[in-house]
Amino acid sequence: MIARLKGRIEAVGTDTAVIDVNGVGYLVHASSRTLGMLVPGEAVSLFIETHVREDHIHLYGFLGADEQDWFQLLTTVQGVGAKVALAMLSALTGDMLMQAIASGDKAAVCRAPGVGPKLAQRILNELKDKVGALALGPAAAGAGKAGVAAPKDAATSAGDAAGDLLRDAASALVNLGYSPSDALAAVSRAAQASEENLTLEALIRAGLAELAPAENRRGA
Repeated sequence: MIARLKGRIEAVGTDTAVIDVNGVGYLVHASSRTLGMLVPGEAVSLFIETHVREDHIHLYGFLGADEQDWFQLLTTVQGVGAKVALAMLSALTGDMLMQAIASGDKAAVCRAPGVGPKLAQRILNELKDKVGALALGPAAAGAGKAGVAAPKDAATSAGDAAGDLLRDAASALVNLGYSPSDALAAVSRAAQASEENLTLEALIRAGLAELAPAENRRGA
């Protein structure tokens, strides 16, 4: 199986790119976010997911291990194939997916082409308990590692900072004994409910306030 490709970008299309590795051109499917950062003629290193079927072998490429982790996680959901997973990764960043799933935001998940309300609900149901571990695990620490350098605009940088803040706050709640999924869901709800940008300390307090009703119900 091919796990990594390192070569020169020969061509970039709507859904695929051709990577020249020692004279052999590999057709690689990728999200529009990844394709948007590829420039023909430049060198690139891609993480590769290889899907082998009776009638074809498809390669799916990712600039970062975090995007590959999300692709693998999304395709575990019934009804989410590689095409839908890439559409979701084109419409939503990993941090946006993390927050949408943790907070149960079905409308955000439906932003991806090919994802209707029923599939969106299935994604939320099946991944809610998994997304906390993904966001707070080793993959989160490696987020942002990429095969080519690309400048970030202000919106992207702000989104990364917000995602880091959510992870830090959720990690603090996990250290207090809460599960990763509950912690991430709590700080995501707190962040969405707030009309102003919260500091880390304020977000942790707000997350604890979100968790308090559940604790009271269990203690009743």
